[in-house]
Amino acid sequence: MIPGARLVLFGRQGAGKGTQCVRLSRHYVVPHISTGDILRSAVREGTPLGQKAAEYMRAGDLLPDDIIVGIIDERLERDDTRTRGFVLDGFPRTVRQAEALLKVTSPRGIDLCINLDVPREIVLRRLAGRRVCTDCGTNYSLEEPPKYNATCDVCGGDVVLRDDDTEEAINRRLDLYELETAPLIALFEEWGLLAEVDGTGSLDDVTDRLVQEIDRRREL
Repeated sequence: MIPGARLVLFGRQGAGKGTQCVRLSRHYVVPHISTGDILRSAVREGTPLGQKAAEYMRAGDLLPDDIIVGIIDERLERDDTRTRGFVLDGFPRTVRQAEALLKVTSPRGIDLCINLDVPREIVLRRLAGRRVCTDCGTNYSLEEPPKYNATCDVCGGDVVLRDDDTEEAINRRLDLYELETAPLIALFEEWGLLAEVDGTGSLDDVTDRLVQEIDRRREL
């Protein structure tokens, strides 16, 4: 186990990033920081930020950089990110956000940015069948549902189809990814931080690939 892992996991929505981030956070004993979880919590609570975020999320649009960067900066100031590190899920999504991330994490920096590569057609199929726990955010699917109807196996919360998982919103998010997030691949490669990992196959197989790549890079 490698202490101090400061990781970014990115890729198309529906590539399984959330599940793999949870697994990596447990493996390396670091906090899993998900912008999606933070925002959905604000939406449920009806905060001013949540109300504003809800408009973008329902349309499948990305939130403005200043809002997202502020959320991440505030979260990374907490003590639990300063000892062993963190796993960032859903951030950065644009070149401007990536540049801001290097500033807010300085001088600690980032160890590795991993592109979890899953073809678009597979992502579309996954998202159409995705179901999510409203309380803890655990992901399920039509092929792998909760054991007991629509009740989460982890916390007992309700497992539902997310409002932003409509076909129209899914395609909109994927189009935005190609436009705004895909350029991060070239940027992270230029910075010497990029690793690409095949995100297809079983959850265990993908986790094994991620851990092997992270450990290999950290030993260089």
